[in-house]
Amino acid sequence: MREMKDSGFGYLGNIPATWRTERVKNHLRFSPEKNPGRSIVLSLYREYGIVPKDSRDDNYNVTSEDTSNYRYVHVGDFVVNKMKAWQGSMGVSAYEGIVSPAYFVYRFTTDEFDVRYLHYLLRSKCYADEFRRLSGGIRIGQWDLPKSGFETTYVAIPPKEEQAGIADFIETKTSQVDTLISNVQSQIEKLKAYKQSMITEVVTKGIDPTVPMKDSGVKWIGVISKDFNIVRLKNIAEILDQYRKPITADQRSQDGDVLYDYYGASGVIDKIDGYTIDDHVMLIGEDGANLRMRNLPLMYELNGKAWINNHAHILKPKASVLFYYLFYVLEGLDINPYITGSAQPKLNQENLKTILIPLPSLKKQEKIVEFIMGKHQEINRLIAIKQAKIEKLSEYKKSLIYEYVTGKKEVQ
Repeated sequence: MREMKDSGFGYLGNIPATWRTERVKNHLRFSPEKNPGRSIVLSLYREYGIVPKDSRDDNYNVTSEDTSNYRYVHVGDFVVNKMKAWQGSMGVSAYEGIVSPAYFVYRFTTDEFDVRYLHYLLRSKCYADEFRRLSGGIRIGQWDLPKSGFETTYVAIPPKEEQAGIADFIETKTSQVDTLISNVQSQIEKLKAYKQSMITEVVTKGIDPTVPMKDSGVKWIGVISKDFNIVRLKNIAEILDQYRKPITADQRSQDGDVLYDYYGASGVIDKIDGYTIDDHVMLIGEDGANLRMRNLPLMYELNGKAWINNHAHILKPKASVLFYYLFYVLEGLDINPYITGSAQPKLNQENLKTILIPLPSLKKQEKIVEFIMGKHQEINRLIAIKQAKIEKLSEYKKSLIYEYVTGKKEVQ
């Protein structure tokens, strides 16, 4: 076993005796260079590092119309998202482009690093914890790593040849883990797709396969059970959008003894010490990419007090429809025909009112809801098992990176 020494920094712990420590600023210089024009927009992901924004369909951040103030990134630059550094949101860029002014961009001033090693080192869990301490945010969304805090952080520096060996080893091992995670995630996506298709099937055709079918007369609904009617949403639910009230992050008070959920288009996004509604209602997003992408749930249940902003519609079923039946119908049906816009999808209130709903008797609604809930319980159990496996693999990957970039384990 090789000789170890105290690094002198709690977040690093012991490091090999042959390694040294120096401040980040001894090797990286802040770059103030702005957008030269005609540059692609880059995004920084915790999982993937820096990639072109258009290369992924799960980035909902809006690019400013005026990008002249965006920071210019060269291949090999080190980029830091100062608001999410505590989550490991930083790394070496393999692309040339521009990033938000909220990011720090650095150039290497020495050749003492294998840049891959530094990429793994500063994204490891020990530095994420240190950047969280330095950021000192009050709540999620307000963390902000000071530039001086990042630059004066100490990094472990092995001999450059050893850095390359560590980086090669990590790349090989993490690639193997990522393949396993991808396979399990694919299984989860199939379960979710089945869950969605099952809902669509039973809210249009019921749960009795012997009942004859009929044409609904609606292209995107197709064939329905003969004893189902087609009704418009406005006839079976109240739209309570008068209880919506947008409020900016800096105006949301959290000084009260009791805090309530603050809802947007895709669920809870913050806490606040006031509320706009106290009822049992359901929420459906008014705008955002999720209306078409459906990466997140479309429907959210609210029972009690909460603050709703102007990006979610509020629905309350009338006596002719069960709460959970309507909830599942809206989650299961294709609502694309009612959505306007492509770059910025929107489901306005007028179109919401006209959504066509397959509606059986209350007794059949009750049986359908019971059936869906039973299936959901079964599917959710399987998803939870697979999700737990992904979490274990992800933790193993983080631990592996930490142990090798800090020298706790040696590449053989």
